[in-house]
Amino acid sequence: MHIPPLKILAAAAACLLAAACTGGVSPSSDSDSKSLKYLIEEPEDAEALKALEEHIAGFEKKSGIDVKVSTLPFDNMRTVLQTQLRSGEGPDVFSWGSGPSFGGALVKAGLVQDLTGAYKKYGWKVFDFAKERVTYDGKVYGIPGELESIGLFYNKKIFADLGLDQPRNLDDLKGAAKAIRAAGKVPLAVGDKEAWEGGHLLSMALSSAVGGDGMEALFSGEKAWDSPEVVAALRLWADFNKAGYLPKSPTSVDYDTSTAMFFSGEAAMIPTGSWLVGEIDDNADFEVGYIPFPAPDGPGIFTGGLGSGPWISATASNKQAAEKFLDFLQSEEHSRWTVENLHTIPPRPMDTAGLDVSPLLSQVLEDTAKVGAGGDFGHNIDVMASDAVNEAMYDGVQAVLTGQQTAEEAAASIKTAAKQ
Repeated sequence: MHIPPLKILAAAAACLLAAACTGGVSPSSDSDSKSLKYLIEEPEDAEALKALEEHIAGFEKKSGIDVKVSTLPFDNMRTVLQTQLRSGEGPDVFSWGSGPSFGGALVKAGLVQDLTGAYKKYGWKVFDFAKERVTYDGKVYGIPGELESIGLFYNKKIFADLGLDQPRNLDDLKGAAKAIRAAGKVPLAVGDKEAWEGGHLLSMALSSAVGGDGMEALFSGEKAWDSPEVVAALRLWADFNKAGYLPKSPTSVDYDTSTAMFFSGEAAMIPTGSWLVGEIDDNADFEVGYIPFPAPDGPGIFTGGLGSGPWISATASNKQAAEKFLDFLQSEEHSRWTVENLHTIPPRPMDTAGLDVSPLLSQVLEDTAKVGAGGDFGHNIDVMASDAVNEAMYDGVQAVLTGQQTAEEAAASIKTAAKQ
């Protein structure tokens, strides 16, 4: 089960920086140990953890390697993980984010194993753009996490009842939102209490407006974070709030409440990520459509991202056993299992024939495969940007929604943070 990224704490960032400055820890030599400690983010569903452990039991039986699975809440893992890794008492294999401020920070601190040779040895295949997210200075250090897209889910029954078509551009979306509000329902189930949600709101609106190349230009510094396109994307959400298209006081609405609004039919649309598909299948008694967030002049593009994937600690007790476990986690067998049981999308080409999945997940798989094969896609900003930029973005979106800042002021704050 995907756990969306939470707001990054300044103390955690400082702790990781300290690890980078001290050069990390020295790798230990392989022992005869056939036991691995595997740490993952705590799933929201306890049954998902039980199913994963049962699935891993098959690998244990075939390989003779004992895998002890442990979990930590995401917000604890950011600080606890690096402390454990530096002490040499941490997990042998752990699941963590693929972006520069996640796995990249651990690479700089010398806390993870170089997997370049393992990729060649085992022939691991992942999409090129995903592999780039775990590659630093020409070396590959992890296996990218599950592919995720961020877009717009909509209740097809509400749309049909109101005679509305699927939005094909931003004006269509505004027209649909106006009609839905007039019918007494919430057009867009947006909650930004935890703040990370605002990063997704900006990411999807901006990605559709400027395209994948435009997002790359922002990250590289070719385009400034206070450019007219960034300002327009921030203002869009402020305007939607003023027009009554969002729940009342969206910065007081948390993520779980926003999803509940959509499941109950109180809200007609919810802008979020593909990780919600499993919950939609379990909780929605209506047909759901999923589209990119519309662009001003067209259907827009999905915002692409990567969830958490496996890394090997630099002090793993048995690196050969750890690599064999990663080979299992990267296999076709495991990939198909995760799709059917966890509703996650592997970052590798795979045969989807015969998969037992819902029509909605089948569509998401097809759409994501197109992205992975080289189609245009946007970027989830908080995975790609620095901690400073993310803090400015989270605070800025909240300030824009509450009227404490203009879109121009929020964009200027992000620009300042990007220079740090």
